[in-house]
Amino acid sequence: MKAKTLINKMIIVCGLSACLLLGGCGAGQAADATSAESTVAVTQENTVAPTESTGATAETATTEATQTEAQLPDGIYTAEFSTDSSMFHVSEACDGKGTLTVKDGEMTIHISLGSKKIVNLYPGLAVDAEKEGAELLEPTTDTVTYSDGMTEEVYGFDVPVPAIDEEFDLALIGTKGKWYDHKVKVSDPVAAADAETSGSTFDLGTLADGSYTIELTMEGGSGRAGIQSPAQITVADGAVTATLEWSSPNYDYMLVDGEKYLPVNTDGNSVFEVPVEALDAPLLMIGDTVAMSTPHEVEYTVTFHSDTLQSAESGK
Repeated sequence: MKAKTLINKMIIVCGLSACLLLGGCGAGQAADATSAESTVAVTQENTVAPTESTGATAETATTEATQTEAQLPDGIYTAEFSTDSSMFHVSEACDGKGTLTVKDGEMTIHISLGSKKIVNLYPGLAVDAEKEGAELLEPTTDTVTYSDGMTEEVYGFDVPVPAIDEEFDLALIGTKGKWYDHKVKVSDPVAAADAETSGSTFDLGTLADGSYTIELTMEGGSGRAGIQSPAQITVADGAVTATLEWSSPNYDYMLVDGEKYLPVNTDGNSVFEVPVEALDAPLLMIGDTVAMSTPHEVEYTVTFHSDTLQSAESGK
């Protein structure tokens, strides 16, 4: 009887042990499964995160590359200036173009309009132009020359350009005192040096030594001062020099191609002798004026027109 009771106890103990063993395996498998799921989740997160990061990096790199490509080097360009209205356009004498200046990464285009009927421009919307304190673009007085030789005084403006080949807002007000919204675009910039090569067919090397007169047009500045036209040019050993007389005695030097030139006279309006590198192409010239409270360098573009060239000796 005792032996049977002992056997029964042993059977119960073995059964309990077996249950405990089976329970331990189940718990271990569950733990292993949980661990595996955690590992898979972490692996998936780690796999997805770099992909998103890589995509963002690629997108940023592409944007930066586009911005870099869109940035023009400092210099002078000719560029197309188009608008959304046939009533608002550059002068026909300018062939739809303006002079684009890039300096320290900022772009400004000078446009000569078709008349003096537009008295102010505003880089933005008309509603903002009417607000107190709005900074309006003031006109310059430009002289344009038509293909038939006729000249006309029109208003010109220096317009800030936020981007090339993209429309931007430019409001205008006319002589009737009402503001209007317009969209404009600056496109196809061509460096002045390239324009000189491709756009001008006049070869300075064909000029014989001697003195000539030639008409010129200029853009830039406030429009209060100008250079007398026609001007005299002198050719000697292939070098062309222009004698430029300002309408003011207040210019104390000029900069052309980085070289500084002083007046050749002491009385009357300021007169300078400067080199001429090309005809029929805008040339950058800087004049320093002492008419303001402090000396101030002003950028101009001067274009000498070959179709007006005449010998000073013969008048032909």
